Amino acid sequence: MTRLVLASTSPARLRLLRDGGIEPIVIPSRVDEDAVVERLTATGAIGNTETMVLALAKAKAEAVVGHPDAAGALIIGCDSSLELNGESLGKPHDPVTAIARWQSMRGRSGRLYSGHWLIDNRHLQPGKVPPATGHASFATVNFADLSDAEIEAYVATGEPLAVAGAFTIDGLGGAFLESIEGDAHTVVGLSLPTLRNLTKRIGVEYTSLWNRIGSNE
Repeated sequence: MTRLVLASTSPARLRLLRDGGIEPIVIPSRVDEDAVVERLTATGAIGNTETMVLALAKAKAEAVVGHPDAAGALIIGCDSSLELNGESLGKPHDPVTAIARWQSMRGRSGRLYSGHWLIDNRHLQPGKVPPATGHASFATVNFADLSDAEIEAYVATGEPLAVAGAFTIDGLGGAFLESIEGDAHTVVGLSLPTLRNLTKRIGVEYTSLWNRIGSNE
């Protein structure tokens, strides 16, 4: 059995892994995302939403490599952002921004990108960089044409304030999405098919991550 570290405190990502038979070790990355984006944008390493979410996923995974609980495990870092009209939209954080965001999104379509970075931390050696691989997946999200009253009621719940794109697919916001084109897991923030492909790249059987088979929790 292979242990998996989730470098994230996202309840949605944790729930997705658990539903997929994986009980990860949760270690918060505590990465200053704005600082990472500013630094890498200045060097030209980030040029669009896809490269941004991949860079942030990488930073988050690398931030927990030295944590004692991450020794001997795989580490997955993730980051998500909605792209609408070429603009990357992260977490709105405040109600005014969230309402304006939804007023611009309603009745339209955007791309939700999720970056994934997997580090093989099973045989960490001093001075050596552990093997790693990454991929950014995306899905097209078609938003319903919400009324102002619906938007205000949704924002008032607080749910959209701290999630990428100001919406969820697995919570209250799911009712406001007309359809998803692509891997729906990407919209949650962690694609299980992508995780499987990344584990294959580093020579690990995906099924070795299963440690919750038969659990009713």
